[in-house]
Amino acid sequence: MPRIAGVDVPADKVAWVALMAIHGIGKTSSLKICEEAGIDPNGRMKNLTEDDIGRIATILDRSYVVEGALRRQVLQNIARLRDIACYRGRRHRRGLPVRGQRTRTNARTRKGPRKTVAGKKGVKELR
Repeated sequence: MPRIAGVDVPADKVAWVALMAIHGIGKTSSLKICEEAGIDPNGRMKNLTEDDIGRIATILDRSYVVEGALRRQVLQNIARLRDIACYRGRRHRRGLPVRGQRTRTNARTRKGPRKTVAGKKGVKELR
C-alpha cells in the first residue's frame, strides 16, 4: 500500500479513485493531480513507481490543503463562527442544521435520536 500525505492509499484501486482516499481530494482534484504528475489515471496504484508516488506527494504538498491541516482549518472556521456568535455559530453550538434546512420534521442526523416528551392524553379536568 503506497503511503501519500500520511494515508495508506489502496493499492488495488485505479489511481484517480485511490487518491480520493485522501481527505480533501475529490474526483476533479484527483484527475488533475494525475494529469499534472504525468501518470495514467486508469492505471493501478500498485503499478506506480516510487518516483510517481513522490511526484504526487510533491504536488499535494505544494498545491493542496489535505488531511490534518484541512480538518484543523475546518474546526477553526467553526470555532470562529461560535466565538462571534453569528447565526451559523449558534446553530453549530446547539447541534442544529446550519444551512436553512427545516427542523420541524427530519433533521435527525444533526439532532440525534428522538427525545420523547410526555404530552397530554386528553385527560378531562375535574371541576
